[in-house]
Amino acid sequence: MPASTLDRGTIADLVTDLSTGGTATAAVLAPFTGELLHELPLSTANDVADAAAAARAAQHAWRAAGFAHRRAVLLRAHDLLLAGREGLLDILQTETGKTRGQAFEELFGGASVTRYYALSARSVLATRRRHSGIPLVVRTRVGYRPKGLVGVITPWNYPLSLSLMDVVPALAAGNGVVQKADNQGALSILAARHVFIEAGVPAALWAVVAGDGAEIGNAVVDASDYVCFTGSTATGTAVGERAAARLIGASLELGGKNPMIVLDDADASSAAANAVYACFSSMGQLCVSIERIYVQRAVADSFTRSFVERVRQLAQGAALDYTTDVGSLTSAAQLERVTAHVDDALAKGAMLLAGGRARPDLGPFFYEPTVLADVTDDMLCAREETFGPVVAIHVVHSEDEAITAANSSQYGLNASVFSSSLPRARRVAERLDAGSVNINEGYRASLGSVDAPMGGMKSSGLGRRNGAEGLLRFVESRTVAEATGRVTLPRTGAEFATMTGVLVAVLVALRALRRR
Repeated sequence: MPASTLDRGTIADLVTDLSTGGTATAAVLAPFTGELLHELPLSTANDVADAAAAARAAQHAWRAAGFAHRRAVLLRAHDLLLAGREGLLDILQTETGKTRGQAFEELFGGASVTRYYALSARSVLATRRRHSGIPLVVRTRVGYRPKGLVGVITPWNYPLSLSLMDVVPALAAGNGVVQKADNQGALSILAARHVFIEAGVPAALWAVVAGDGAEIGNAVVDASDYVCFTGSTATGTAVGERAAARLIGASLELGGKNPMIVLDDADASSAAANAVYACFSSMGQLCVSIERIYVQRAVADSFTRSFVERVRQLAQGAALDYTTDVGSLTSAAQLERVTAHVDDALAKGAMLLAGGRARPDLGPFFYEPTVLADVTDDMLCAREETFGPVVAIHVVHSEDEAITAANSSQYGLNASVFSSSLPRARRVAERLDAGSVNINEGYRASLGSVDAPMGGMKSSGLGRRNGAEGLLRFVESRTVAEATGRVTLPRTGAEFATMTGVLVAVLVALRALRRR
C-alpha cells in the first residue's frame, strides 16, 4: 500500500482547529487496519456556545464584504482543493475506508459545489422587482438577508462533500457556520476547512465541534438560526422537532432504500455494469446508493448473470491508489449491521448469488459485495436501510409491477430507471416517489448536477440541497413595497365608495390581460 501523507504531525495540526477546551477524547480507528488513527478531542456544550458567538461576530464583516469578495474567496478555495487533492484523498481514504476513485468522486463533488455557489450566489440572491397588487400605484421589490448562523450536522460516510454542500452555500449567502462533525469524519472536515481558511474565509466564521450527538448536536441546533442535518431518519426527526420548537427552519437529508428498475428493453450488460457501481460505491454506505433492483422477466436472466459476474470480478482491498474497485466498511458497527442483514435473509430463505461473507484477511471491517435473490418482506434487508454492500434482485413481470414495488417503501430519496427508450424511461420516472430519479445511471447523474435540487420525499427528509433551492434555504426573503403617489389608496368609507368601482375595473382588466 503506498505511503500516506497523513502522519501524526498532520493529524495533530488538524485537530487543534476543533473548538474544544475540554480534556475528553474519543478513539478513532483506521478502517483499513483497525488500528488507532488518533484520539479526537471532544467539545462541550460551552464550546459550542463560544464557537457560535465567535462565528456570529465574524459573520457581520463577512456579510458586509459583499458578493464579489465572497466569490473571490470561494473560487480560491476551489483551486486550492484541486491543488491539494492528493493529501485530501489520503485523509478521506484513511478515515472512511473508501477507494481512491470514490474518494476522488467526493472531492470532485465538493469542488463542483464550491465553484457553483461562488458563481451563482449574486444572481440567485439579487433583489428583483415583483408584480404589485395595483400597477402604477405600488412598486414592489424582493430581496434576501442571510439567516445569520447556520448549524450543520454531518455524518461520517461522505465527510467532505456533504459538508461543502451545506457549508459553502451558507457562506456564499453571507452566513457564519458552526458544524458538528462525526468523530469518524472530523479530519476530512478540518482539512477542507483549512483549505477555505487559506483561501480567505475567517477562521472564526466556520467553527467545527465534535462530540456526543445528544449533547453537541442539540447545542448546535440551539445556537443556530437554521439547521442542516444529514443522517438517519430517526435522528433527523428529532433534530427537526427541536428546530421547530425554536421556530427555526431545517433541511434534513435522511435515509433511503433506493430502487432501480431495469425495463425489458434495456441493454442488460450495460445496465449491469452501471448497477454494480450504483450498489457498491463506498461499500453502499451512501444515502443514494441502490439497495433494491427490479428487473423485468425478459431480461432478468441476462442482467442477473452479467451483474453477478461483474460483482465477483471487483477488486477489493486497502490501497491508497486506483488499483481497487471497492474498499472497506468504515466501522465495526457497520460490519455488524451488514452481517446481521445478510444472515437474517439467508436464514429466512434468501438465495445468495455473490459475496455474503466478511474478509478479515483484507482488514477488520471488510465485507464482500453481496447479491441476494428471493428476498421477502419479513427479512431485515427488505425494508430497513442496510447502508452497506448488499442488494436484492427481484424479478417482475410488468412495468406497473416494477413501479408499484419501487414505491412500496417509507423512503423516497433516489431511484433509477434503465431503458433503451428515453421517452419510456421518463414516463416511468414521473411515476416514482423519489426526490431524484436517474435514467440509465445509478445516482451520479443527479448527485453531480449541482444546479439541480437534491433531497427526499416521505421519510427521506425535508428541504433540498444544491441548486438555487440549496442557497435560498439560508436566507430570509424580504418584501419592500412602496406607494408611488400617483393614486392614493382608499382609507375611509367615503373613499372606498368612490374607488371600489375603479378597483374592480382594475381586477377585470388584469384578468383579461392574464397578468398575475
